[in-house]
Amino acid sequence: MASDSSPETGPVATGPRRTPPVPVKILVAGGFGVGKTTTVATVSEIAPLTTEARMTSAGIGVDDNALVPGKTTTTVAMDFGRITIDDSLKLYIFGTPGQDRFGFMWNDLAKGALGALVLVDDRRLDDCFAAVDYFERMGLPFVVGVNRFDGGHEHDVDTIRWALAINPEVPIVELDARKFLSVRDAILVMLHKALEAAQARAGRPDAAAS
Repeated sequence: MASDSSPETGPVATGPRRTPPVPVKILVAGGFGVGKTTTVATVSEIAPLTTEARMTSAGIGVDDNALVPGKTTTTVAMDFGRITIDDSLKLYIFGTPGQDRFGFMWNDLAKGALGALVLVDDRRLDDCFAAVDYFERMGLPFVVGVNRFDGGHEHDVDTIRWALAINPEVPIVELDARKFLSVRDAILVMLHKALEAAQARAGRPDAAAS
């Protein structure tokens, strides 16, 4: 009688073959010094890849860190992290650079993205227009995350929506970029928004009710 295995062939697999998880790309975007690198590092299950460079005198008059005086480095390319949602889904998180001079990278980073979490610092709302406008023009689903630095609360959510002219259908959430659960919940809101957009594109009647 033949054996199911041999030293040459090894055991014969009989169980169901596992399907590899679906990779999903999302962005964490926003202006200079709003907490993008911190957000990616807080939620990533792997050691995040960062491209931080020390700020020098060359940035004087270009990078305004008056309200973030402790900031001594800045992202010059991107940040990268990963979250495993379950056996079927992995999120790959790309943090965009915040300075205007690195804006040319946004188009490349946005290719294939499911959606974006756009961070704003409500002490510097003027710096947030460009990111909000970018994703509105792209038509990419996004959620605005108000990063409350050290519990800071300059404006309420309704005021921020009005000041940035954010469409009513775009969710605005409050978060603390240093806290895992806070960032996780904001990303879940973004994923739900992206799912609604996908359902709408597919013409599913339950899109509006989900």
